[in-house]
Amino acid sequence: MDQPTVGILHPGSMGAAVAACAAANATAVLWCENGRSTASAERAAKFGLTPVATLSELLDRSDIVISLCPPAAAEDLARDVSEHRFAGVYVEANAINPERAKRIVALLEHGTTVVDGGVVGSPPIRGKTPTLYLSGPAVASERIEALFAGTAVRTAVLGTEVGKASALKLSYASFQKTSRVLVALAVGMAREHGVDQELIEIASRRTDSYLSESQYVAKAAARAWRWGPELEEAADTLAAAGLPPEMLRAAASTLARWNDVKDDSELTLTGALDRLAQP
Repeated sequence: MDQPTVGILHPGSMGAAVAACAAANATAVLWCENGRSTASAERAAKFGLTPVATLSELLDRSDIVISLCPPAAAEDLARDVSEHRFAGVYVEANAINPERAKRIVALLEHGTTVVDGGVVGSPPIRGKTPTLYLSGPAVASERIEALFAGTAVRTAVLGTEVGKASALKLSYASFQKTSRVLVALAVGMAREHGVDQELIEIASRRTDSYLSESQYVAKAAARAWRWGPELEEAADTLAAAGLPPEMLRAAASTLARWNDVKDDSELTLTGALDRLAQP
């Protein structure tokens, strides 16, 4: 099979790195400049992605399109794609709930083949090897497996039912992200009473405890603008299953207190905790 042309919507930190891996087995990897920030342009250039002027041009030239954007934008983006009657494979790889994934399939039912995807792990740079879980039409999933063969992005097919990959992603994210929020609350409470170092000492005796990694709180704060909406999606998934969503909604609300430090790589633990206590 000829190497496909791939489009990435849009080159954020995860999207750009994943797209760069796809480039190993693609003729070209395109991204749309229209309406994107300078940071996006610099990131795309760093990863060797090819700019095009409009979404229409990207869709006309692409055989496979990968959507990796903040969860809240996923459905609107799919709606924009549906207006162009894209005839290739659309990988819905956002952290969205299974019902939203199924709505996106319905939006793109005219000629587009949708594969549900979920990325678990860190962006594929500096030796990191995330897994892209896939569910949907078998032939289309096989094309995505081939696209990432031999790259730092591993793939795993969960079956043909759309929604499985999204459910797995959110199941993992529910624990992994909420546990970081609990670390911030626990350390913040201990600090208020002058026992934060003692808390860390207790936690360090357990190598599997996130409490021994309190330095990660600042990183969590910088990513809160993305994590909060993802946990809201996971809460919707819990509610749909008849399970209580309140803890995840509360965690999302807690994360919102950090929205003003979006992607702040200089943020310290003290700064993150201060913002948590005084929004």
